[in-house]
Amino acid sequence: MHNIKLVAIDLDDTLLRDDLTISQFSRDTLQQVQEAGVTVTLATGRMLPSARPYAEQLGFDVPLITYQGALVKNVFSGEVLYNCPLSQEVASMVIQYGRRRKVHVNLYVEDKLFVERVTEAGEHYERLAGVPFTRVDDLEELLENDLPYKMLLIDDEQVIDQELEELQGVLSEAGLEAYLTKSKPTYLEVNHPRATKGTALKKLAEWMGISREQVVAFGDSYNDLKMLEYAGYGFAVANAYPEVCARARYTTASNNEDGVALALQELVLDGRKELGR
Repeated sequence: MHNIKLVAIDLDDTLLRDDLTISQFSRDTLQQVQEAGVTVTLATGRMLPSARPYAEQLGFDVPLITYQGALVKNVFSGEVLYNCPLSQEVASMVIQYGRRRKVHVNLYVEDKLFVERVTEAGEHYERLAGVPFTRVDDLEELLENDLPYKMLLIDDEQVIDQELEELQGVLSEAGLEAYLTKSKPTYLEVNHPRATKGTALKKLAEWMGISREQVVAFGDSYNDLKMLEYAGYGFAVANAYPEVCARARYTTASNNEDGVALALQELVLDGRKELGR
C-alpha cells in the first residue's frame, strides 16, 4: 500500500484543462483523496488571488504554494508558512532590463499586479489569471515600500530563451542571484533563488511531519522540475515539455484527459497497484 500523505498539483496545463476548468471527474477524485486522509494542495506560479478561486472550488483549506514557491499561505486562515520575495536590487535590474528590451514586465507586490505599459501580452495574461493589473508610471517606485514575490517577463517564444540567458548574465555580472525559469513558452519567471516549488514543497512537508517518500507532485513545465524531483512520486502529464517528461519519475495522461485524477485513482484510491513509467 502506498503511504501517501501529501499531494501538490500545478494548475495551468496540469490540473486545469485548456479551457481553464477542472472536470467533474477530477473534482470528485480530489475530494475522495482528501476524504482518504491525504492533504492536497496547489503549487502554482500564479499569484494567490488567482489561485484562490480554484482552492475554494476544491475545498483546499490548506497552505497553497503560490508565486512559484515564494509564498506558502492558507487562503482561508491567512497563516503564512513561507515567504521569500525578491531583493530590491534584483527587481530593479529586471525592470531596467525589461525597459531596454521593450519586454512586458509584471511586478507582483502585496498580492497585486502592476505594469508600466499596457500591452496585448499583459491583457492576455490578465484574462488568463483572472486578476486585473494596475498601470503605474514607474515600477521601481513600488520597491521603496514593498518587495515583490516574483516578476514575470512575457515575450515571443522565439526570443524568450535568449532573454533568459541575457538576464541571467546581467544579474551575474552585477553579483546578483535569481531563479529564472519558464512556466509557459512565452513566460520567463524571476524569483528569489530559494523561491522554487521544490523548496516550498519541502518546507510544507517538513512542517507537516511528512517525508518526501510520502509526497506526490504533478507538473508540466520547467518551473515544476524541482518539485517533481523532490517528491517521492513526481508525475509529468503527457502534454509536458519532453525534458520534463524525461526527468520525471512517472508520467500520466494529459491535462485534458484527467491525468492527475487518473494517477491518484491508481496511487491513492486503489493503492495496491504498481505504477507504470
